[in-house]
Amino acid sequence: MTDLSGKVAMVTGCASGIGAATVKTLRAAGAQIFGTDLNEAQGSALCEQEGGAFMVQDVADSDAWPGAVKAATDKFGRLDIMVNNAGMVSGLSIEDVDLEAWHRVINVNVTGTMQGCQEAIKAMKGNPGGSGGSIINIASTTSIMPLPSDVGYSTSKSAVRILSKSVAAYCAQQGYNIRCNTVIPGATATGLIDDAEKFMPTIKTDAAAMSPLNRMADPSETAAAIAFLASDECPFMTGAELLVDGGMLSRHP
Repeated sequence: MTDLSGKVAMVTGCASGIGAATVKTLRAAGAQIFGTDLNEAQGSALCEQEGGAFMVQDVADSDAWPGAVKAATDKFGRLDIMVNNAGMVSGLSIEDVDLEAWHRVINVNVTGTMQGCQEAIKAMKGNPGGSGGSIINIASTTSIMPLPSDVGYSTSKSAVRILSKSVAAYCAQQGYNIRCNTVIPGATATGLIDDAEKFMPTIKTDAAAMSPLNRMADPSETAAAIAFLASDECPFMTGAELLVDGGMLSRHP
């Protein structure tokens, strides 16, 4: 089993779906948890249950990011793992999307992830015992096979993939011992799928049929991949993309 004993993890979008599963998985592996989300009731209840800490955070609020990471390091004394999981869909095609909706998706999915990386690097450089850590950004198979019905989500998740590679290369060049990788989930049974169902009524059956396994993923399956990248078991993995898509892209390259 993955061992994260002595490590501290910050997980955005922790209240439900992949974020909640990640909190549980990282905690079971021994990590201390600092979770953030807009959903205070669910997020705080989960983090309290797992013996961690929680704060309300809108990842699109640029001014709030330094304080959020500082709260994590003040609480636990270090930061070893950053999981930039918070994300949103818009459900709007190129003809329908307005600038307000576009900017909101980009601010949450791209700018929020960028600032999560930026603040994590600052914290990880100052870890007791020396610089080091693992940043895991959550993209989507829509970054490779985009949704015609959601131009903002597809575009933003594609940006997350390149962002991760740039961060990985930079940290390696600087000798920071900070790795940055991307997890690319396929269709996963989360609230985002429930939200998307409102404008794509057949998305759940369509998504299940796209995978050779003929089902959607459980959030815990993606969380297991995140835990692996967070661990010391893969010290030579940085700038990598880990597919957790049930073989979907092997059928639809």
